[in-house]
Amino acid sequence: MPRPSTDPAHDEPLSVTYPDQRAEAAGRARNGDLAVFGVNGFMFATWMSRVPDVKQALGLTPGQLGLLLLAVSAGALCGLPIAGRLAQRFGAVRTVRLGTLTALPGMLLAAVGVTLGAPIPVVMVGLYLLGLGNGVWDVAQNLEGSVIERSLRRAIMPWFHAAFSAGTVLAALVGALLVRLEVPLLVHVVAMAVVCLAGVWWGTVRFLAPAASTRTAGSTRTAASTPPTAAAITGPPGAAEADRPADAASRAGSPHADPAPPVRSAWTEPRTLLVGVMVLAAAFTEGTANDWLAVAFVDGHRVSKALGVVALAVFLTFMTAGRILGTRMLDHYGRQPVLRVLFGSAIVGCLLVVFGPPPLAYLGAAVWGIGASLGFPVGMSAAADDPARAAARLSVVSTIGYGAFLAGPPLLGFLGDHVGVLHALLVVGVVSALAVLVVPAARPLEVPPLRSGPASTGPDGR
Repeated sequence: MPRPSTDPAHDEPLSVTYPDQRAEAAGRARNGDLAVFGVNGFMFATWMSRVPDVKQALGLTPGQLGLLLLAVSAGALCGLPIAGRLAQRFGAVRTVRLGTLTALPGMLLAAVGVTLGAPIPVVMVGLYLLGLGNGVWDVAQNLEGSVIERSLRRAIMPWFHAAFSAGTVLAALVGALLVRLEVPLLVHVVAMAVVCLAGVWWGTVRFLAPAASTRTAGSTRTAASTPPTAAAITGPPGAAEADRPADAASRAGSPHADPAPPVRSAWTEPRTLLVGVMVLAAAFTEGTANDWLAVAFVDGHRVSKALGVVALAVFLTFMTAGRILGTRMLDHYGRQPVLRVLFGSAIVGCLLVVFGPPPLAYLGAAVWGIGASLGFPVGMSAAADDPARAAARLSVVSTIGYGAFLAGPPLLGFLGDHVGVLHALLVVGVVSALAVLVVPAARPLEVPPLRSGPASTGPDGR
């Protein structure tokens, strides 16, 4: 009889040996990770929806605001490189919760600092903690998502990022309403922090168990090599053997196994670095809108602060729609053609926002949102094509990608001091053009099968 695996994060048995149990466990994990991604987006956009208020309350110029927002990026870049190791050591559940318990107090500290008129460094410390926790949280939720995607054998990573975007849309709409009602920043942040904490706990209890060996009658099989943050879901005896990537761990029992090659740092892999550059461009395209779109509409198009947040909500809504509907496009056309079209759309949307009158600018925000929809999640899938190297590569790609959040705020702020925030957004078009050049790096990676059989494919089935 198969033996149930155990999730040390919960100390509860979780049997995922039979097909119905496998589907049930993967479905629960999918729903849980969707919730975690959604809460992550909700938390992040809760703060971003109040950026115009923060700028006004602290009397900041665009350049000074850019330096303030830099604290978030600095924290993320400190958290991302260690997130993979934390996830491997403690599991996705504890790592996500650790990130949450770092990010939420940081956001509260920043809100208290703004409300009480504390010195700028106090606010920056809070934003640093927000970025630090968010970086750890982000890698862990993406790692869990990559394992769920492999378990379901479907390209669903964009769905997780769609959940993130849906959370940002909801937070932006709530933020616009509360700004309109003149609800104080601190009251807003405290209430949303409670909601976020409850959502994370609900989602993480549904995560998959770590990889474990399962025994069948007369034989012992080791689950597919996956990062120890999530389960390697197995089917009935003998099922899916040809779909397992070959690695040193899964071949260890073979008497004819080749000596295991030395482990190569993911930082030395050209494909991983190029995928990271693509993710950096995608993160810049998305992050610039998150940080500056509302401010650009207020300062450049002379709309009210509430309508500025509405522009951000339009962007986020269409980005969410692109992520929900984009999985079918990826399955049908493949990664490269879809990404080229979308990065081109980001360029067009950016131009409409900058040069169009307000009605066309709102349309441009929608086109920009569609263009920014798939670059980041597809980059995460590309980094995790080989499950044996997923944790290391996701950490590297995420670190490079979040470099956009390090460079983006001060770059846009300094340009905004000279040409205005609205015209500074043209940098997005330049970065999106760079992304088109490195899109071929996201081509699905062929992972050698464990035994002779059908060739293993990437997450998008191509």
